Amino acid sequence: MALLLRVTVACGAVLALVTVRGQAANPTTEAFERNEIVPDLIDVAPEQTIKITYPQSDVEVSLGNQLTPTQVKARPKLCWEVEPSALYTLLMADPDAPSRSNPEMRSWKHWLVGNVPGADVDAGDVLADYVGSGPPQGTGLHRYVFLVYKQPSRIVFNETVLSSRNPNRGKWNPAEFVKDYELGVPVAGNFYQAQYDDYVPELYATFTDTA
Repeated sequence: MALLLRVTVACGAVLALVTVRGQAANPTTEAFERNEIVPDLIDVAPEQTIKITYPQSDVEVSLGNQLTPTQVKARPKLCWEVEPSALYTLLMADPDAPSRSNPEMRSWKHWLVGNVPGADVDAGDVLADYVGSGPPQGTGLHRYVFLVYKQPSRIVFNETVLSSRNPNRGKWNPAEFVKDYELGVPVAGNFYQAQYDDYVPELYATFTDTA
C-alpha cells in the first residue's frame, strides 16, 4: 500500500513523494546504521537525505564519502523536503572527538540553527556558527553528521550562542538537546568523513574566544 504525501522541497519545487511499505531498506537509514551513527549519536536514523553542497570547493556530501577540511571550510548550502509553514532545527556534530577510538569529547558541536523556516537556514536563529572540520593530526577519519528536526512550534532556545571563533564546543550531547526541546526523531540527515590536512592549523588559529 502506498502513502502519498505532498511536500515542498527546499530548492523551491513542489513534488509528490510516494513511500511504499515493504520496499528495500532506505539508503539513508542503512548508511547511518552501517557507519554506527546509530547508536553513537542518535537512536533512530532519518529517512530523508539532506542535499548538502560546498559551493566554494564544488563538492557534495554523500552518506559517508570522504572530504577534506580544506573542502568543507566554508558554510555549505542545504536542501531538504519541507512541510509548508513548518520550522526546523539543524545541527552538525562530530561524535569522534578527539578520535573515533577515544571519543572522550563526544560530541563536538559544529553548527546549530533553530527556528529555520522551511530550509532557509540563513533566516533561522543561529545558536552556534558554522565551524568546518578540524580533526587532530593522527586521529584518522571523523564522521561529520548533519541532522534536521521538525519543530512542534517556534522555540525559545536557552543556549549559549557560540561564534565561529569559540572552540568551547566539546562534550555536547545532541540527544539531550533534542529531548529538552521535544524535537523527536530527525526527519533528514547526511554525513561525510574527513581526516587531518594542512588547513587544520589555520582553522585552530581562528579560535580566539574563550568565553
